[in-house]
Amino acid sequence: MSHFRTLEVSHPKFESNGLRCITVKSPALKRRADITLFVPEEAEGKTDLPLAILLHGVYGSHWNWTMVGGAHQVAGRLIKEEDIQPIALAMPSDGLWGDGSGYLQHADADYEKWIVEEVPQATREVEPSVTVGSRLFICGLSMGGFGALRLGAKYPQRFAAISGHSSITRFDQMKDFVEEPLDLYGLSQSEESSVIHWMRNNKEDLPPIRFDCGTEDSLLEANRTLDRELTAEGIEHAYEEFPGAHSWEYWHDHLRDSLIFFDRHLR
Repeated sequence: MSHFRTLEVSHPKFESNGLRCITVKSPALKRRADITLFVPEEAEGKTDLPLAILLHGVYGSHWNWTMVGGAHQVAGRLIKEEDIQPIALAMPSDGLWGDGSGYLQHADADYEKWIVEEVPQATREVEPSVTVGSRLFICGLSMGGFGALRLGAKYPQRFAAISGHSSITRFDQMKDFVEEPLDLYGLSQSEESSVIHWMRNNKEDLPPIRFDCGTEDSLLEANRTLDRELTAEGIEHAYEEFPGAHSWEYWHDHLRDSLIFFDRHLR
C-alpha cells in the first residue's frame, strides 16, 4: 500500500535519458510535490541501488538539477566510464514555499520530513531497484547545500555521506536571497536551524562530510568559517575551494566531486 494518497508517475513510453517525473500528495506538506528521478540503464536488474538526493537552491524546483545542471549527464558519464558504481538521483522540489523553504520545518508544513522521509519513500515506490537496503546520500547547492549539511547532520543514521556546494551555512544568510522576511518561516528555536549545532550535537555519529565553494562566490567566507568551526570541534570533514562563482557552471562541474565522494563510501 502506498504511503501517499495519490502518486502520479510519468509514462515509460515518453521518458528519456533515464529521467522520470513523480508527483505525490505529501502528508508532510499537505499538498502535492514533485520529484525528478534519474535511474541509469546500468541499474536494470539490480537491488539496493544507492540513492543520492540532490537539493536545489532558491527560486528553483525539482527540474533544476537536470535541466540547468545536467546532473543526469554527469552521473551517466561517470557510470559509463566506470568511475562510479550505478547510482540513482532523486531531485525533489523544496516544497515551493516563497523563494525557498530552506528545507526546514515550518509552522504549517514540514519541508524537512518531506526530504528525509517522503522523497526516499516515493522513490522506492516507483523504482524497484531502490529498496530499504539502498544506501542514501544527500547533496545540495546554495540553499540546498544548507539543507544537505543540516539534514545530514541532524539525521546521521539515515545518510551514508553528505556533500554541499556553495552552501548557505547559517539560516540568517537566507535574507540575502529571499524576498520573504525570515520571521515568516515560523522557526521556534535558533539552534534548530543551525548546521553547526547539529554537527556538534551528533559529532560522534556523523557520516563522511565534504563541501566546497568557488573562490568568486559571495558565500566563500561563510564556508571558510564553517570549515574552521568544524576543525575546532574536531569534526572530520573535507573542504575544498575551486575557481568559480555562485553559478550553474560551477555546480555542473563539481557535482562529479560529490558523486565520486559518495562512491568512495560504497566501496
